Parts: sequence; structure tokens; C-alpha cells
Amino acid sequence: MATRVGYFYDAAHVAHNSVSHPENSTRLTETLRTIERLGLNRTLVQIASTPATLDQILAVHTAQEVDLVRAASAQNRGFLDPDTYVTPDSFEAALRAAGGSIACVDAVLSGQVASAYALVRPPGHHATPQRPMGFCLFNNVAIAARHAIQRYGLRRILIVDFDVHHGNGTQDAFYDSPDVLYFSTHEYPFYPGSGDLREVGSGPGVGYTVNVPLPPDCGDDEYRAVYRDVLVLVARRYAPELILVSAGYDPHWSDPLANMRVSVGGFRDLLSVISLLAAESCQGRLVMTLEGGYNVQALSDAIATSLYLLQGEDTVVDTLGPAAAPARRPDVQPIIEAARRTHRLND
Repeated sequence: MATRVGYFYDAAHVAHNSVSHPENSTRLTETLRTIERLGLNRTLVQIASTPATLDQILAVHTAQEVDLVRAASAQNRGFLDPDTYVTPDSFEAALRAAGGSIACVDAVLSGQVASAYALVRPPGHHATPQRPMGFCLFNNVAIAARHAIQRYGLRRILIVDFDVHHGNGTQDAFYDSPDVLYFSTHEYPFYPGSGDLREVGSGPGVGYTVNVPLPPDCGDDEYRAVYRDVLVLVARRYAPELILVSAGYDPHWSDPLANMRVSVGGFRDLLSVISLLAAESCQGRLVMTLEGGYNVQALSDAIATSLYLLQGEDTVVDTLGPAAAPARRPDVQPIIEAARRTHRLND
């Protein structure tokens, strides 16, 4: 019997659109088409749409940032920085993206579903408490985590971020807090330039930021080793009450904005590890929020595969197949060993 899995989608996410930008509406329209073609929409529980309140946004972001996004959207200002655009529909889309992530947390923590996937855009993990950046307006996963802390009193939330770009905004939001353990694998050095191994948190948050910066050309084997030999130990020691995933599929080998070699099957394996950790520590309570991924075919296949896995099915949807072997495989063992030393995982 399939596990009850929720998903969230709102048409407002398609209205926020710039056809020439890699973060455009086809990322969701093609994903939804794939979900419907496979019949997944008939087996998933659709979670009702609601925008985040301003208080929920302000729990992470400054009033100045909220005012900036609102005014820029109302004025159809175009670009806030070289990467991040707004349209007249962007402010509402951003409120509903954050609201969708919150609604998925509510659905999981109330027992409506066992796990949930927030199919939202614009993405969020680069948005810092002070400014939008990197395609992101508000930090969806950080807002959802703060909601879980404030409404449900949770004090141990694990955020796993496998987007190819480091989630600097999420890291900044919780850098001095033990309430959230932020774990990130990302191509390094690469945009936005953060995510060094030595970035471990500050004050009471020391040790609750875990970065595993990876060189280009890492594929399924390298990622599996990091998750097995670092994430598993970190998570078991932390014993999270809820796991949130910043699900960026741009480490896929076909992605135009990155240089990694992960396959759809590789993403399935990473999510298998995360799901097992959720089952061990928090009754399977797991919420995924969409971040990056800019080859639309790879993205829609990987999301469908993720939804199958959340339902307890081992189906892999992989139109593009595996990556070609690199001329030289990167050695990630020294990075794994350095991460284990930094976070005292060998004790």
C-alpha cells in the first residue's frame, strides 16, 4: 500500500515568468505534465493553496526586503540584480511559494500526510534575511522551518540541501541557532561563493551548519559516499524532529548551469537515505521544497521519481539516462574525512 504523500502547486507560480530566463514557468508546467502523464496526480493528496502571511515572511526576512520585493513587483521593475527578476505577478507568487512550503509542513505535522512536496517557484534558498538574490525572492524552506519552530515548538529541524549551488540564505537565517541543522552539498567554488567547510555556525549555532563543498564532475558514487559517510552520522547524532529538503536538481549531468554528473537514479538514492533517516528519527516526517534544476526534462523526471519514492515505490523515470564517465573521477574522500574531523564525527 502506497504511503499518503501530499503535494502543493499553485497557478501563481506559473504567472511569475520570464521566458528567456533559465528559471521560467516551463520548469513547473512540464513537471505537472509528467506527473499527470504518469497518473501520479491521482495517487497524491493535493494540499490547499494559501499565501504566507506577512508575519510569517517577517519571521525570516526584514521589512525592508519585503517592501523591496512588493514595490519592485508592483512597478514591474525587471531585475533586482543580474540574476533575479520580478514581474507584476512575482510578489504574489513569492507569498504563495512560502505559503505552500508552510502548508506542506502543516499537512505533515498534523498527520494529514506522511510526507509532502512543495512544487513552488520562485525558489528560495539564496534569499537572505536582508535581500533577494540568485533567482530567489523569499526563502521558502527557511520560512517553513521558522513556522515549525514557532507554531509547533520544534527545536531540532534538519534541512538537507542538495542543490548544486550553496544555500547561503538558508545558512544565514539559522547560522547562530541550534534549532536548525543545515546540511549542504554543493559545487565549490561556485555561485554564490559561500559554503566553505569552515563555515560551521556561530555562537550557540556552532556545529549546526555542515557544508560539504565538492569539486566539479562529482556523480552518483561521490554523492552517495558523502551522504552515507557524513549526513547519516550528522543526522543520527542530531535526531531531528522534522526533515526539510531543499530539492535542487541542478547537480544533474545535463544541467546547463552546473558541472556535476548526478543521474535521476542518483537523486533517488540520496532521497532514499534522507527518507530512512526521517523514518528513524521523526516518524518519517519529511517535506521537500523545489529549488533549482534547469534542464526541464531532467527536472520533471527527477521530481516524478522523488514522488514515487516518497510513496514507497522504487520507480525511476529517466528519459536522459546516466552521465558519460568523466575523463578523471574526482576524489572526494579527503573532503569527507575533513568534514568528519571538522564536526567530530569520528569520536
